[in-house]
Amino acid sequence: MAVEESEPVIGELEREENLIAAVRHIVKALGPNKTLTSDAKKILADLGTRLSSMSVPSEKEEGKQGQGKDDGDNCDGGGDLYDEDDDDDEGISAIEEKLNVIQEKIMRWEEDQSMIWDLGPEEASEYLNAANEARRLIEKLESLNLKKEDQEYKFMQRAYSVLQTAMARLEEEFRNLLIQNRQPFEPEYVSFRSSEEDAVDENSIVSLGDESVEESLQRDSVSRASEEHIIYLVHPAVIPDLRCIANLLFASNYVQECSNAYIIVRRDALDECLFILEMERLSIEDVLKMEWGTLNSKIKRWIWAVKIFVRVYLASERWLSDQLFGEGEPVGLSCFVDASKASILQLLNFGEAMSIGPHQPEKLFRVLDMYEVLQDLMPDIDALYSDEVGSSVKIECHEVLKRLGDCVRVTFLEFENAIATNVSSTPFVGGGIHPLTKYVMNYLRTLTDYSDILNLLLKDQDEDAISLSPDMSPGTEEDSRSQGSPGRVSSMALHFRSIASILESNLEEKSKLYKEVSLQHLFLMNNLHYMAEKVKGSELRLIHGDEWIRKCNWKFQQHAMKYERASWSPILNLLKDEGIHVPGTNSVSKSLLKERLRSFYLGFEDVYRIQTAWIIPDIQLREDLRISISLKVIQAYRTFVGRHNSHISDKIIKYSADDLENYLLDFFEGSQKWLQNPHRR
Repeated sequence: MAVEESEPVIGELEREENLIAAVRHIVKALGPNKTLTSDAKKILADLGTRLSSMSVPSEKEEGKQGQGKDDGDNCDGGGDLYDEDDDDDEGISAIEEKLNVIQEKIMRWEEDQSMIWDLGPEEASEYLNAANEARRLIEKLESLNLKKEDQEYKFMQRAYSVLQTAMARLEEEFRNLLIQNRQPFEPEYVSFRSSEEDAVDENSIVSLGDESVEESLQRDSVSRASEEHIIYLVHPAVIPDLRCIANLLFASNYVQECSNAYIIVRRDALDECLFILEMERLSIEDVLKMEWGTLNSKIKRWIWAVKIFVRVYLASERWLSDQLFGEGEPVGLSCFVDASKASILQLLNFGEAMSIGPHQPEKLFRVLDMYEVLQDLMPDIDALYSDEVGSSVKIECHEVLKRLGDCVRVTFLEFENAIATNVSSTPFVGGGIHPLTKYVMNYLRTLTDYSDILNLLLKDQDEDAISLSPDMSPGTEEDSRSQGSPGRVSSMALHFRSIASILESNLEEKSKLYKEVSLQHLFLMNNLHYMAEKVKGSELRLIHGDEWIRKCNWKFQQHAMKYERASWSPILNLLKDEGIHVPGTNSVSKSLLKERLRSFYLGFEDVYRIQTAWIIPDIQLREDLRISISLKVIQAYRTFVGRHNSHISDKIIKYSADDLENYLLDFFEGSQKWLQNPHRR
């Protein structure tokens, strides 16, 4: 535009025009720069947005100094081809002349297969202005209340045709800009590693090896931190252009056409995002037929992907629609919902399939993880689909969350039933810690990570249906602290104590499979001690309480005492003086004394042979029981031999007290041994 420097007003406008052009050039130059930070890119996009609302004055506007343009004329480019303030005396010829100019600018692109926006901002601005002038011309002519026989009416019909052609082209340009400037979705700031190797056998809750129980039930790390991160789904440099086109399409009553173009392109982009996140489209039947190892891996990936999809991709999708159509505008919200609905429902479909079942206890942790992440995302989802147009999506999300919660409750009760109905036909070798005990206690310990969720979901259960045992004593300090009201036990605590009671009853039944009474007590001692230690050394202590631990300790100590009595009382009775005196005298019968020692040695050797094969896995418990046995047996042996030393020859003494004490160190190692009868001479 040529402007004389002698005209101060025009000179000021020229400087403003040059400034705007320079800033636009900077925005376009820096926009593609991949090294810019997200904040810098957002600033550039916002700057581009502000610039798009500023128009370079046309020749007529330079003389009018600041008269505003209507809503459609808010993009780059030249001046008005038809002005509402033109005098009516310009007449039909002026209207025809202006229409011819507009038509020529629009129609010449119908012969050119090039995309206008690919040729640069000047061509794009000129086309936008021409299309906008066609719209304004139609508005002007419509205001004249023309009749069909009027010449102006024919001009209006021509203008309609030109505008329709322009809108079709702008719709195509709009779609092409969205597609060609789509930014690749590469969530480099997150990572996922599928770990199928820790899959749990779904057929039995005691199928795991002893060493793998804790590792198999170890909870995956599921971050609860907010991961919201807005990314550019289309290149920020074209956002102002897209908004200009959308504004003009809307102003020309082509809202539906613009919306449809946007929805189709963005829906495809959302599908591509799910593909990148490896979220394949699975039917409910596909999920229900899937092997647990594969399903376990897919659940982990779903948990990882749904957070990224909602907090990064959908948040960015909503931001993009706000940028193009106006923040909070009904059309923008509708476009966002229609574009994203199928994708979010695809993710929810997987959650619904998991809620249907079957309800194996091994799946509880994964379902809890799914419930937890979806519950955590509900505020984000509610905000994204806040308008009535998005209510169906929001309602479906809440429904799936509810179904997952119902699944948790049913699965938890199935876990209780599985413990109660777990039957063994053979005794567990060695009387050690049964796999069921390990599994259940580690299962409960892992569930403590979900205390808040479980208390929320289990509080609706009928507490009267829970079989309360004497071990369930409410009102511990931990209970009061966790519930905030003295004497009130949490729903989860009631269920956990019920499960411990069910497990104990099951173990008592399993102990009856042993023929030896002493081994029955050793088995129960081992398992009750393991339960007490698991509770004492974890968050389970806050749930069960110290009183439960004290009672459990008392129980396993009682079984230890009963073991000693069953195993050693018959042997210790041989070291008593009753029955070894010569009848009618106070003298000791050497033959009876010899027989007593011989029977003692045989009894000790028999116990040694049997109980070296038994096992006490806990080192401290094993050591404590050995010491207790030693104090009773070795002390009784020393006393008996010392009291009758004058009647006992060295040939009769088979083992010294030190020998016996050393032999006791072989007990409860789980490796059967025999004594070699080291007869002393």
